[in-house]
Formats: sequence, C-alpha cells, structure tokens
Amino acid sequence: MKQRTITISDLDRYRDYLIEEERSGATLRKYMHDVRAFYEFLGETKKADKESVLDFKAHLEQRYAVNSVNSMLIAVNGFLSFLEMQECRVKTLKMQRRFCTGERELTKAEYFRLIETAEKKQNQRLCAIMQTICATGIRISELSFVTVEAVKSGRAQVSCKGKKRVVIISKELQRLLLRYCAEAGIRSGCVFVTKTGKPVDRSNIWTEMKKLCSQAEVEPEKVFPHNLRHLFAVTFYRLKKDIAGLADVLGHSSIETTRIYTATSGDEHRSALSQMGLVRQGEDGWPQYADQASVL
Repeated sequence: MKQRTITISDLDRYRDYLIEEERSGATLRKYMHDVRAFYEFLGETKKADKESVLDFKAHLEQRYAVNSVNSMLIAVNGFLSFLEMQECRVKTLKMQRRFCTGERELTKAEYFRLIETAEKKQNQRLCAIMQTICATGIRISELSFVTVEAVKSGRAQVSCKGKKRVVIISKELQRLLLRYCAEAGIRSGCVFVTKTGKPVDRSNIWTEMKKLCSQAEVEPEKVFPHNLRHLFAVTFYRLKKDIAGLADVLGHSSIETTRIYTATSGDEHRSALSQMGLVRQGEDGWPQYADQASVL
C-alpha cells in the first residue's frame, strides 16, 4: 500500500495549484481548511495511506452531517490526486434523496413580482440582470461574460474555475437585452456595468434586490441572486427531467452538486404520493377499513 509523508510544502504547492486553476476565494479557503484538517488528523508522523484516509472518513462521520463529510472528502480526494495518490482516495457517503423545506425557495410568482417591482421603480438594469440570471442559470460572477456581442450571437462563452462552457441566450432574452442596451447606450462589451463603466458586482445586485422585497411582498430571506439560479435549475429539471443536461448547463463538475437544486419539497413529494391513489378511500373520503369499528 502506497504511503507518503505529507508536508507543509505539499499544502503550499496545492494552494498554488488551486490559484492557478482560478478557483474562487471561497473555494480556495474551503479546500485548504479541509486539507489542513486532514493534515492535523495524521498526527506527528504525517504519514498518509488508504488506511489513514479511511480513518479520517470515519472520524468525520462521527462529528458531521453527511453533506459536510462529503464536501470535506471531496477536498481531500482532490489533494490526494494532486499528490498522485489516487489509490488512496475514498468514496463519499451515500445519501437518501433529500427533501427541501421550501421556506427559502423563490417561486415563479414571487420572481415575477420582483421583476414588476423593479420596472415600477424604473430600475431597468436590475430588471434585466434578474431575468438574465433566471433565464440562463448563469452565476452572478459570470455576468461579465454577457456582452453585447454575445447577446447578438445568442451564445455567451463563459470561463469560470478553469472550465469553459457556452451559455445559450433565448430569443426572448435576446430581444429584452438588445432593447436594454439600445436604451442605455451600450454598444459593445459588458452589458451590465456601473455608471463608471465597471462590471456590476455581487454587492450592487444584492443591495438593489433587497430594496424590492417590501413592495413585491416577498420575504427578504428568499431574495438573493443565487436563488434566481436555483429557480432556473428547478424549472429546467421539472420540464426536462435531465439531471446530466442540467449539470452541463449550470457548469457543475459533479452531478451530486446538481442534485442539491433538484431536491423536491416534502409537500411536493406528499402530493405525488397522494396522486398515486394507493390508499383505498371510502365514500366519505376517509381511508376505508375492513372493520371500521376496529379503529374507533
């Protein structure tokens, strides 16, 4: 069994590698936090092999929820691959299909109320941004790739986290964005810019969206840019039932990440079970028992 002593230098080189791969700051911090946790777990010897990784996995299972365990194992597996120790990688934990509560999920009706409110406030830029995210599933950090040239061609070439993909812009969204560009006097380059010509950032959009909540009658907890991407994913999946296709559209490397977006609410699942009609009903709508008196 292959064994290797892990050094601080290995951690530093892996950090440099993640930076070269253009991983986001949040991803970089998360991965390095998890890799350092593994490094500390190895004790004084710092010797890593398949057995020690399995021990680390068992250690995590006793302390964290399944999602947290899997996210940490993914980080450590990536580190092991970097060190050419693929044979020491371990499998993530299997999970039962999850049901979301729906409390923070933005509905299509609420989304349109936000759009209408932005229009009433004459905030056409925000109106166009929200519809662009929600109609393409693009990340807010990828908005700078939506250029006038991309809109005209109907295809945005997105480069993020070291990967490239094409984001299709529908004809309806094309018309909306071309009209917005014409009215805003934007003839080339990034569509969504500030008054100084710089691409809008997350904080700009977040703040402006929160100002819509009261008038749109939408809970503030539901109103943030990523929830628009979530609404796109849910709508796409319900229409196509193609999780692999959705993963490609969203730019996910793993389908397990995409499953987070396709989790149905408990109420939806309960409704589906009722529609199956596998509980015999009496004339009064109550379950029919062979001996009614036996349950009284």
